[in-house]
Amino acid sequence: MKPIQTQIPSATWKLLQQQLKYVEENSAFYQEKFQQLGVSANNLKAEDLTQLAITTKDDLASRNEDFICVPKREIIDYVTTSGTLGAPVTFALNEADLQRLAANEEKSFQLAGVTPDDVVQITTTLDRRFIAGMAYFLGLRKLGAGLVRVGSGVPELQWDSINRFQPTYLVAVPSFLIKLGNYAKANGIDCKNTSIKAAICIGESLRDENFQLNALGKKVEELWGIELYSTYASTEMSTAFTECEAHEGNHILEDLIYTEIVDARGNLVNDGEVGELVVTTLGIETMPLIRYATGDLVKKIIEPCKCGREGARLSSVLGRKKQLIKYKGTSIYPPQITEALADWPGIDLHLVKVSISQVGTDHLEVILPDSFQQEKLAALKAHLRAKLRVLPEISFWKTKKLQQTIFNPNHRKPIRFLDERMKTDEV
Repeated sequence: MKPIQTQIPSATWKLLQQQLKYVEENSAFYQEKFQQLGVSANNLKAEDLTQLAITTKDDLASRNEDFICVPKREIIDYVTTSGTLGAPVTFALNEADLQRLAANEEKSFQLAGVTPDDVVQITTTLDRRFIAGMAYFLGLRKLGAGLVRVGSGVPELQWDSINRFQPTYLVAVPSFLIKLGNYAKANGIDCKNTSIKAAICIGESLRDENFQLNALGKKVEELWGIELYSTYASTEMSTAFTECEAHEGNHILEDLIYTEIVDARGNLVNDGEVGELVVTTLGIETMPLIRYATGDLVKKIIEPCKCGREGARLSSVLGRKKQLIKYKGTSIYPPQITEALADWPGIDLHLVKVSISQVGTDHLEVILPDSFQQEKLAALKAHLRAKLRVLPEISFWKTKKLQQTIFNPNHRKPIRFLDERMKTDEV
């Protein structure tokens, strides 16, 4: 079968050419790659882009400093990736990159309806080498909105800030919104009667591939009764994909990033088909990436959005390439298990663990709190078997241990998946 070729708009190709020429002149890593392929940025045509080798997370980890394109004295900020698919990787930004990051987040907040009249409460940390909290802060400053920097955790302080400053938006991980909602219930607070009108949700998928709220999203909506905006971003991309008011996919900021969706062999898939997201960052000076494989499985939506904005969109992350589980002849991704558990009433804490069995196959385990009502176990097993087509082993941990594992203060996102097939846990 002849590989699919994507038509690159002339304005986008101009930006791509600028970035390709820049890395050829300044990046030791890409200079070497171009020489190995016998290509030059000056001679590349749009249809030749797919000839360039895909850059991997392993490349970024093993050749980290070879990606740096500016003198070290220009670097202002160092961050590290979250370690979702392995050990954290260092990333650096100069002043131009920080300005670009602010512009990206300003556009993202505008997509979610934030204006200078709004006050936004940020429930993510600005420290611990975390890019997201800093990005939100810079974007809101550029937009001119008010902001409340509460940081992560501490439900009591979050609610004190909501009551004290009357924010209109929250930036939060969906599972933390559930934690905040449960705290409110226990303390006589009405989540549906506050100044909050919407939440910009990060770190966890909120919708399915048909744009409907998944089980996690439905739980948040039921608790809070507010509008929910889905987002998708990563440190390496320095770019966010955010929903608009139509809630039909995350808009691609095409002046900041070029996206491709590829299959397991690295070939482009048809629009609307699920594949791995590969990105080329545009306008990055310190550590630009060319055809970087994110490991995230998504699909591209090219049909016009109801909001009237032009350009394509991405679905929520439907799975992670390295997290595929093959269990009893069935292929499963952790989000499918999380969705099935979130769809069962009363399960707010759970952990999915995969390891290697004695015979060398994947062993799948679902860990629940020991407070789970045992008389409902048979019904839960039937529910999981119906949703997943196979039944994982179910075990129980003390609630406190499970809470501490999922909401580990040393990690930036809730840990829902432990992959013991790897040398490092994937979270």
